[in-house]
Amino acid sequence: MSTSDQHETVIVIDVETTGMLPEKGDRVIEFGAVKIRGAQILERFESLMRPDFLVSREIESLTGITNSMLQDAPDCRQVMTDFVDFVGTYPFVAHNAAFDQKFIEAELNLFGKPRPLNFNCTLQLSRRTYPDLINYKLATLVQYKNLTPAATFHRALADAEMTSQLWRAINDDLIHRYGFNFLPFDLLKKTATISKEQVNDFLLKAAEDARHNQLDTTGNLFG
Repeated sequence: MSTSDQHETVIVIDVETTGMLPEKGDRVIEFGAVKIRGAQILERFESLMRPDFLVSREIESLTGITNSMLQDAPDCRQVMTDFVDFVGTYPFVAHNAAFDQKFIEAELNLFGKPRPLNFNCTLQLSRRTYPDLINYKLATLVQYKNLTPAATFHRALADAEMTSQLWRAINDDLIHRYGFNFLPFDLLKKTATISKEQVNDFLLKAAEDARHNQLDTTGNLFG
């Protein structure tokens, strides 16, 4: 089985936002995403998005995205139309996925296209795959796994590409550690939710079961 056959196609996503709480009116100001299968990047998506209010100096400083850059950026309807076309029905991966998921779902609601999204989280998977690290920031994990760092953090496409490297590293490490031929998205999603103490036994049993049964893929946007 080739390396590409050991992985499903997923959308690795990162968003930059005006704050932490979409329920309080914070908005996405940048989308970055890569469609990947194994080590192959199939397609990229990158866009600023105009929030129709001024972002704070703190956000400008953190992201490098200024109000002058956002002034001429496309609006929600244009960006979300393009984003939905890019995503298709593939599931998502993000680092600290709960944050990205709540913002993307909020923007879809504003766009008039509400839907639940199927997310896997490299932050939670890293905690279970590499249990002894001092922290699980993306920069820390990129360094720990000797991945290629971006020129800058906190820009959406750069962070999405680094997260895609981390996703592949986690997949490959678990495939080799437990003897899988293939790791389904849904199995990794479950791994991210169980306790650290249960992970080893859970994956040993899953790998044994996989040697006797064909594992299904998910390939689906919806959770």
